[in-house]
Amino acid sequence: MAIYDLTKTPADSYDTHTHLNDDKLFHDVPAYIGRAHEFRVMEMNIVGYDAQGNERALEIAQANDNIYAVLGFQPEDTEDFDATAAEKLEKQLQQNKVVGVGETGLDYYWETTPHDVQKKAFQTHLMLAKKYDLPVIIHNRDAFEDVYAMLKDSGVTKGVMHSFSGTPEQALAFVDLGMHISFSGVVTFKKAADVREAAKVVPLNRLLVETDAPYLAPTPFRGKDNEPALVKYIVDSLADTLNMTPKEMADATRQNAHRLFLNHD
Repeated sequence: MAIYDLTKTPADSYDTHTHLNDDKLFHDVPAYIGRAHEFRVMEMNIVGYDAQGNERALEIAQANDNIYAVLGFQPEDTEDFDATAAEKLEKQLQQNKVVGVGETGLDYYWETTPHDVQKKAFQTHLMLAKKYDLPVIIHNRDAFEDVYAMLKDSGVTKGVMHSFSGTPEQALAFVDLGMHISFSGVVTFKKAADVREAAKVVPLNRLLVETDAPYLAPTPFRGKDNEPALVKYIVDSLADTLNMTPKEMADATRQNAHRLFLNHD
């Protein structure tokens, strides 16, 4: 599968947000990991989104070197996040190779889950992140004001704005709260000039890259299923935007991920 010119980015990358636990990818996890390694994506976080997704994330992380789990309930699935689910999540967060809480947050775009339900679940996730000193991975869609206010009030000071698609001003507001800003395939889209402008104002030590696979495949694979191997296109797009070499961008975002999730450089 000739999906990338390996001579362009001669450095290892860390995909900080991918869903090999999704039905579209879970059937062939070893193949996706193998192809990621072929294209020098050597580390990744498998991010949960509901009860089954969390179980699968743990399974994948605990069976593979350099793969880690992030556990939580995404906003669209928070109607299933009752007291029993919260208790189970808290126990799972204490397991080996869990490096974050999420994805969690607020989504006012789809309007499939009442806002008060989403907020209650988000609050619980923030509390757990603070209790266990884990970074929180935040899904924010059309809910900037509420996400910002709840995050600020929580006292949580480390985490990630996942698949950032906001304005430069919003990016800086979250950076001021301690957040890292993670860019997905959206940054490669022709009409995403605002996202690229946001990337320009984020301090280099707060930048991360992710695929959000199987979603948001980068150009030129837009509309197809995404996979961790394609994180290189995001690295190259950010490097071009910031006038860096792809290797410099891969090195910087990998080191940032190491500090945030693994507590080392």
